[in-house]
Amino acid sequence: MLLKVGDAGVLLACGGLVVFLATLSWKNDPGEAVIIRAAGHIVETTSLARAQQFSIQGPLGITQIEIEPGRARVARDPSPRQLCVRQGWLTQSGQAALCLPNQVSVEIRGRTISYDTLGY
Repeated sequence: MLLKVGDAGVLLACGGLVVFLATLSWKNDPGEAVIIRAAGHIVETTSLARAQQFSIQGPLGITQIEIEPGRARVARDPSPRQLCVRQGWLTQSGQAALCLPNQVSVEIRGRTISYDTLGY
């Protein structure tokens, strides 16, 4: 049984629709602000418009957070596995880097708050 021209057209149209909807639903707004938390409390809320650096004290030591126009990252952290440092630059609304052993987090916020499966 071979595919006919109409069958191939339907498959291509459905595949294109899936790709279009996937890119539309995963598009996030660019970040405008950074929220820095330590031990569950907000310690700093600042704009992504200018370069800044913050040193946040946690139970294991100091976490260095670097902000450049349009992006932010955890530059250094005393946590053993360095997962939040490996997260890299955060640029879009809803992205976050969590340094769980040191209880420090960095979150990017934009005009709209994007939700993931943890938000439901």
